[in-house]
Order: sequence, then structure tokens, then C-alpha cells
Amino acid sequence: MLDAATRSVLKRIPTGEGAGGILMSPDGTRAYASCSRSNYVAVIDLATLTVVGKVQAGDEPDGLAWATRQ
Repeated sequence: MLDAATRSVLKRIPTGEGAGGILMSPDGTRAYASCSRSNYVAVIDLATLTVVGKVQAGDEPDGLAWATRQ
């Protein structure tokens, strides 16, 4: 977690190996990080800045996106 204004590290969150794609939930409560070498997507609670879950995503998950029905 970085402070954009000061460009300083606020906290390191151990998500998994190869964390790359990051996506915020629309309500701002969670973030999702694809951990390619660990083969899962880490679920991060943004209030506590902790990993609260892992979604098994198959081999080397990468980019993330929201899809909605219209």
C-alpha cells in the first residue's frame, strides 16, 4: 500500500507470488490481486489491509475486470 502524495510505503501486504493485476471493488471495500505464480486471486480487505481470502483461478491468472449485466 503506497501513499501517492508522499510516494512512501504505508504497508506491505503478503498476497502471493507474481502479484500483478489489481482491481478495486466498486464500493471500495476490497481489492483483488492476481497472483500469477501462486495460481490464485488474493482478496484484500481495504479497512484492515489484510488478505481475507483467496480465489483459486487456474493457471497463472493475470488481468482482472468487472462484468455487469445490463
